[in-house]
Amino acid sequence: MGSMRKDYVSERFVIVSQNEEQNEESKKCPFCPGNESMTNPSLLSLVAKDGMLQRLQDSEDNYVKDWTVRVFESKVPAVSVSAENSYSDRPLYSEPAYGYHYVVVASERHKDSLSTISSEQWSNILVVIQDRLRWLYTQRGVTYVSIYINHGKDAGSAVSHPHINMVTFSTIPPLIEQEAEASHRIVNEKGACPLCQTVNTETGGPRQVLQTEGFLAFCPWAPSYPYEFWICPKKHTTSFSKITQKEINDLSLILRATLGGLTTSLKNVSYNLAFHLSPEKKNSRQIHWHIEVYPLTAAWSGLERGYGIFLNSIPPEKAAEQLGAACRKELAGLVGII
Repeated sequence: MGSMRKDYVSERFVIVSQNEEQNEESKKCPFCPGNESMTNPSLLSLVAKDGMLQRLQDSEDNYVKDWTVRVFESKVPAVSVSAENSYSDRPLYSEPAYGYHYVVVASERHKDSLSTISSEQWSNILVVIQDRLRWLYTQRGVTYVSIYINHGKDAGSAVSHPHINMVTFSTIPPLIEQEAEASHRIVNEKGACPLCQTVNTETGGPRQVLQTEGFLAFCPWAPSYPYEFWICPKKHTTSFSKITQKEINDLSLILRATLGGLTTSLKNVSYNLAFHLSPEKKNSRQIHWHIEVYPLTAAWSGLERGYGIFLNSIPPEKAAEQLGAACRKELAGLVGII
């Protein structure tokens, strides 16, 4: 199993793992129906039957059929609950890469994508993610649960079948820690949540991409990637696991419309998507949760890699205008206006 290694000086962690990635050159996709034996048994299989959704799971040599969403432990995990319990000190600091790594298969159809499935299917996926999130936070050694998507080979996906990763950590990831610390400081200094202020500023502005009843999609003022956009709850909320079914349905609609608009506007684009969530366990450093989407349209230069200063050739205002037109068209189609 792998280990979590820390940089000589900074708080940057790297997971060093000897697991080999799944090879998509295989004639069979491990995430397709009928190939369940190629993955670990499902911990949850969502089955639509008689207008209801049943929550089932695989048993030994007996795989649930006719599923619409399927969750199982990754066969090539970034972290593992069986990680060797060994530590080393600076300058070569390492700790066990302890945790859970789940794969959420988002559709039974291989040719589907997260930008083409229905908003109703997105709701099913988010309900399953919410369920797993709650369970994971009851487990020993789980301090933070990351939820992310790699779409396309350039984004690090070895399997094209639509899926989502959930990976837990025993510490809070550095970027989330920095965001939480900065938010906490601004709240203390200004008396207001910085992301609430951002939502107020960006709503109806030149960087707005799309909005629904409860969510706003916008290109951030200082994007790290061309066409980067965020999806943020309009009201202040720090817990994704506690949002209601109505809010899940609304989030599903804006996710489907914006990802559809993205892939319509930028053909065959690879992208990463990451949920930025507060730690669910007791913690004074909370953040206004949101989703960030990073389209990969160009390689990073030495400035990005060496210094963390980003070059962006597409102004976010122009990106929002282009994405907004495509996303509004997607949304109109989804709600039956056209």
